[in-house]
Amino acid sequence: MENKTTVFALDIGTRSVVGLIVEKTGSSYKIIDLVIREHKERAMVDGQIHDIIAVSNVIRDIKETLEVKHGKLTKAAVAAAGRSLKTERSRETIQISSMPLIQREDILHLELSAVQKAQYALAEKNQSEKSHDYYCVGYSVIHYFLDNQEIGSLIDQQGNEASVEIISTFLPKVVVESLISALHRADLDMHALTLEPIAAINVLIPQSMRRLNVALVDIGAGTSDIAITDEGTVVAYGMVPIAGDEITEAISDQLLLDFPLAEQAKRDLLANDTIQVVDILGFETEISRQEVIEKISDSIDRLAESIQGEILSLNKNKSPKAVMLVGGGSLTPELAKRLAHSLGLPDNRVAIRGIDAINQIEMTEHIKKGPELVTPIGIAVASSQSPVHYVNVTVNQKSVRLFEMKRLTVGDSLLAAGIKLHKLYGKPGLAMIVKVNHQTITIPGGYGESPVLLKNGVPCSFEDEITNGDEIMVSKGKDGAMATVMIKELIDDIPQKRIYMNGEEVVITATIKQNHQLANPESFVQDHDEISFYFPETIEEMIRASNYRLYDDLINEFTISLNEQNIQFEQFSSKITRNGVKIPIHSPFMDEDSFEIEPGATPTLRLFAETQKIQMDYTIQVFFKEKMISLKKPLHEFYRNGKILHEDDILKHGDKLQMRAKEAEPFIFQDLFRFVDIQLPTDSIGRFKLLKNEEDCTFYDVLSPGDHLDIVWSEKSIS
Repeated sequence: MENKTTVFALDIGTRSVVGLIVEKTGSSYKIIDLVIREHKERAMVDGQIHDIIAVSNVIRDIKETLEVKHGKLTKAAVAAAGRSLKTERSRETIQISSMPLIQREDILHLELSAVQKAQYALAEKNQSEKSHDYYCVGYSVIHYFLDNQEIGSLIDQQGNEASVEIISTFLPKVVVESLISALHRADLDMHALTLEPIAAINVLIPQSMRRLNVALVDIGAGTSDIAITDEGTVVAYGMVPIAGDEITEAISDQLLLDFPLAEQAKRDLLANDTIQVVDILGFETEISRQEVIEKISDSIDRLAESIQGEILSLNKNKSPKAVMLVGGGSLTPELAKRLAHSLGLPDNRVAIRGIDAINQIEMTEHIKKGPELVTPIGIAVASSQSPVHYVNVTVNQKSVRLFEMKRLTVGDSLLAAGIKLHKLYGKPGLAMIVKVNHQTITIPGGYGESPVLLKNGVPCSFEDEITNGDEIMVSKGKDGAMATVMIKELIDDIPQKRIYMNGEEVVITATIKQNHQLANPESFVQDHDEISFYFPETIEEMIRASNYRLYDDLINEFTISLNEQNIQFEQFSSKITRNGVKIPIHSPFMDEDSFEIEPGATPTLRLFAETQKIQMDYTIQVFFKEKMISLKKPLHEFYRNGKILHEDDILKHGDKLQMRAKEAEPFIFQDLFRFVDIQLPTDSIGRFKLLKNEEDCTFYDVLSPGDHLDIVWSEKSIS
């Protein structure tokens, strides 16, 4: 025999409170008894308890009435008004280019950061409230994105950035606290807590149907609560402050009826074509149903338009696929039809749903079936299928109470404590930007570490479940270290080649410069450094890199500038052979190549002049004391850097020479003294005479080739 359990459920509405005794047997439910009491004063406003004492008195009345038949009641299942729920979409993005593969913990942190972002956005919209004054009663992931492209899962993905879009549902804490207080004053404990629209949806719209875009409207006395399903979840909640009382007041005004009589007349219209009423003047009138509808048509339209406007607002300005109406106000004449027309839906897409649409529900005979009981029954069913409890934990030694609408995790406790989740992960270390061979490279800093999470002193993760009394400690992860790298780490491989130059081993290595200065591969790089890396490829580049002493002669053919005109001399240039073969200087070289370098001839000024067929001087031969003497006079003078050159002076590659021509002048006798040494005879008295071809002459006599010259000294006399 199956176990039976009894549930006492309360639906605390704006005008009335419904109390139900429901018996559960296996998966079936039976409504045993029902009591409805209206508030004697305005204790509820838009579903929120404003007068706890007044509401608790109504609850006590219902409780004591049911206790007469069913015994002592100590706890009740209740629901928070759906109009109090807030939904918020949000999207959170993190940079992952400097992270290893994304793990489940990273995704949870991203999702919770998105929830907290939604919480902050909600607080901004309600500036008088704080973000942590809301319970997050659940969230659903709508999409994951990798580099702005939608993706099924982020686990083990790599890219530049990862994003998640979620829809979160929040409930003000004051709503729950006031419910608890009202129950306690009526000597009741909270057995279970659910949400009014979720209670109705759970019994009317199973999970498999929530992929459809459907609106559920619970029309009560003072407000009409709206919930929208789509994408497999409840995506939005809303409320309009107009409902059944609007219609009752219209009937009261049109027929001059007291409000209770107008309420009764409204109910009589549901089952009768005509009704009889007695107005405040005492006149009894019989009036047809259609005539009453015509009199209150404007109010019906106003209710339909208000609901239609809120549905469109919650549903991104588009009509849903269908609308379900529950609650006593849903029985308003022609409301379903007019709402369908205002939404542009066929009449059969807007329907009133009563408890007969709920599976596995049995009613006792004295309880009438109707849409006004859908939400109370849903509350009772939810109390056994998905009850909600409180969990008290401490987060960093701060007491936190969580609203258990779902499986609670460490991450939920951090949200409830107002911990800023996006600041928990250590920041990545500062990156460096350097240029390597003119290419900009970003060197990331060290990874920021994950936050340190402890549950009851034991390491845990964001998704670990929490239970009542748990102690949670969280501390920020360490920041990553600043980027550090050596030059050699920026270069995959530093090549080198071994060659032989004139039999001498030479190791050719890459030339590495840091900010244009020669650098060691072991040197550390600084932010915004410029690193250049170069390895010679040709013989010319190799000789340049090896600083060979004959570099200029090898690379450039020997060149002299004469009066600003460049003249090249192959015969003065150095020669190079590779492995015994003469090759061009621009040829590539290989490891272990052997080179022979032969220096070019060393040119003198005279050799240079001869190659250019420049006559440096002219000469004549004469005889002095019968010995042939060559006399010279310059025809051209050469200067280097302003200094005159002599015929034996050595010229160098790149010398810039200036040449000046001189007029040819005849030789005279005194020119002889530049070429011969004249010795004064010891027995001379210092007198002499000059002879040319044995004839007297002077120092200025012009000489001709072959002239015989002499100097005759006068001898001392003998005493």
